[in-house]
Amino acid sequence: MLTTDLTETRTRNYTDSSHASQAFQGGVPKKQRRLRLASVALRVVSVNSVVKRVFPYLDIDMYRKIVVVAVLAFAHGLSAQGAPPPTDIFLAPLSMKDGVPVVGTPVNITHQPGYDNQPWFAPDSRSMLFTSARGETQTDIYRFDVASRATTRVTQTPESEYSATGMPGGQRFSVIRVEADETQRLWSFANDGSDPKVVIEALKPVGYHVWIDANNVATFVLGSPNALAHTDVRTGKSDTLSRDIGRSLTLLPDKSGFAFVRRVDSTSMITAMTWPGRQTSDVFALPPRSQDLVWLGPGYVLSASGSTLLSRRTGASSWAPFADLAAAGLTDITRMAVSPDGKWLAIVAIPKP
Repeated sequence: MLTTDLTETRTRNYTDSSHASQAFQGGVPKKQRRLRLASVALRVVSVNSVVKRVFPYLDIDMYRKIVVVAVLAFAHGLSAQGAPPPTDIFLAPLSMKDGVPVVGTPVNITHQPGYDNQPWFAPDSRSMLFTSARGETQTDIYRFDVASRATTRVTQTPESEYSATGMPGGQRFSVIRVEADETQRLWSFANDGSDPKVVIEALKPVGYHVWIDANNVATFVLGSPNALAHTDVRTGKSDTLSRDIGRSLTLLPDKSGFAFVRRVDSTSMITAMTWPGRQTSDVFALPPRSQDLVWLGPGYVLSASGSTLLSRRTGASSWAPFADLAAAGLTDITRMAVSPDGKWLAIVAIPKP
């Protein structure tokens, strides 16, 4: 979860962890807010000086109005810079024909101003959890029912929750939570949104995560550079597996381990890690400027560039476009999720105005 991916002022680089820092989540980190306030204070002094020089004969009331309007305009510009992107989640039928994915007409299932992102399908493919900011200052987790198309609120807290992910066992889901003091840690809730608990007390600030199995979780930890950490939740002990990684953490389709993205020269390399062996192997690089991927099957990956969906199999020399969703009104596609039964594709995109 980071400021704006979480989750995400579109700075497509490795510091943009969709919530690696509350900036990606639609908020602004404490240090950044202090800098902005200091900037506003300096701008007040500057505006005050300019107005006095240019309009030396203004009466005091008019002078004050000009200064206030100028400062408010400047502050509004700073606020807009930190706003999360107005992403929506689209749901499209998914099938295969001659080994190539076929995507049906995508339907906007969130369709509301603000931030909707980070879809996760339940194991039975009947519902989907996602992050949403709905007219409030923080994000909560919502559930979408595929059959009825009904959306219900799952969490309703003063804090922000991101990246809802079902936990092994099926009774709870985990989130990245931005706490009252802006600490970002891994928490869990019962499936009805009750009983919040910290999963890993000491590890912070956490941006993204994936459950390797019931006892082990891999996390994106914000830093310089960002780090891939492993934690045994039974002991709370964490260790670093890699550095300079991207925000995408995914379980391998055969459950033999997980995948992450690491920077290799100027590319973003998908890297698989076996578990518990911890053996790594490079799969292939993501498309240029892409941060996200989803597995369609073993050795078969989907990603996106702009409004175009791309696929690639292990052994292929390049990414192959299989759908352009521009005509359906989708731009800047980022995250995707495939339902476990393979029948649905959830797509995060900015809708065309």
